Amino acid sequence: MKVFVTGGTGFVGQEVLKQLLAAGHEVRALVRAGSENKLPIHPQLDICRGDAVDPASLAGALTGCEAAIQLVGIIREIPAKGVTFEKLHVETTRNLLEAAKNQGVRRYLQMSANGTRENAATPYHQSKWRGEELVRASGLDWTIFRPSLIFGAKGEFVHMLSDLVRKLPVVPVFGDGRYRMSPVAVEDVAAGFVAALTKPESIGQTYCCCGPTSLTYDELLDAFGAALGKGTVLKLHQPLCLVKPLVNLLEGVPRFPITSGQLTMLLEGNVCDPKNWSETFGITPREIKEDLRAIFAN
Repeated sequence: MKVFVTGGTGFVGQEVLKQLLAAGHEVRALVRAGSENKLPIHPQLDICRGDAVDPASLAGALTGCEAAIQLVGIIREIPAKGVTFEKLHVETTRNLLEAAKNQGVRRYLQMSANGTRENAATPYHQSKWRGEELVRASGLDWTIFRPSLIFGAKGEFVHMLSDLVRKLPVVPVFGDGRYRMSPVAVEDVAAGFVAALTKPESIGQTYCCCGPTSLTYDELLDAFGAALGKGTVLKLHQPLCLVKPLVNLLEGVPRFPITSGQLTMLLEGNVCDPKNWSETFGITPREIKEDLRAIFAN
């Protein structure tokens, strides 16, 4: 199958491309100028230069393709640079859907996020919902994936928490640290996208993708500590009555580590039941504690 991919140079995108090529698919990846070196040289990979924000970049780009995969996404806005949830999650989706319809592509896969819902509390999830609504109304043969926190050796999530545990004698924790999450391996997320291409029963379905274990944030830090050989992590729990006003005040500072929206999502937790996703696509979700040991051993 010939597959068109946006967001292929990102953390998840690179793994999706890797697995698509390993499965024998032909891939055409839309890549912004200057990012070509993030992708491998492969006889089945065709690099198409452009930007999904610009509809003109997609004119003719999907010709000959049988499926499209939308992986463009951000976790933090930079409005001064024109990087917004609306532009990256909604406009790029609208542009790709229109291009797919105009160029005869029927199969369409969308990356969303666990926790996405109509009455979401944060701009991130609200924009993901608007993107989903466009997909559901498109008339195409669509499938939507909603992953939890995605982890992997090259991912920001692993690097951020491992740096905290490695470098700080006491790790600051927002609130009581009891909010729960079920991180999912990037390899498993990508496997679902690839498998969906040949599973017509997944058309018109939305799948939540989570790991097999639900951990509190405190437990997750201890899992990093154990994998790094540091044991139980010393933690300083910070009262939310102090944290929230500070985040609201400083979230606009470029290097401040968290926004109010990210704090809200963290406190909401990030768990789901992965049974439907794992059984449909034959995935046995990887356990983060085991993967962390392997990641840090290498």
